[in-house]
Amino acid sequence: MLYHVRMDVHLPPDLDPAERTDLLAREKEYSRQLQKAGKWPQLWRIAGEYANFSIFDVADHDELHALLSGLPLFPHMDIAVTPLARHPSKLPG
Repeated sequence: MLYHVRMDVHLPPDLDPAERTDLLAREKEYSRQLQKAGKWPQLWRIAGEYANFSIFDVADHDELHALLSGLPLFPHMDIAVTPLARHPSKLPG
């Protein structure tokens, strides 16, 4: 199943710099693992915001929830999920 996911990040302004560095490094590694596994095929920064639009390709809602809640930045995110269906006018490929 495909999902369009918007993630807005809201890190606390008083977050310890070392903790912030560690948190962002763990987030980057986790997201790269999901991308390499084909679970997160599209990742786009939203210009001018600390946010992204992503496409996830997973088995079901439960798998998506598990992957999103596993993000190290998850406690600091607002996430909006939209399930996607194939459009009948889309060309094959």
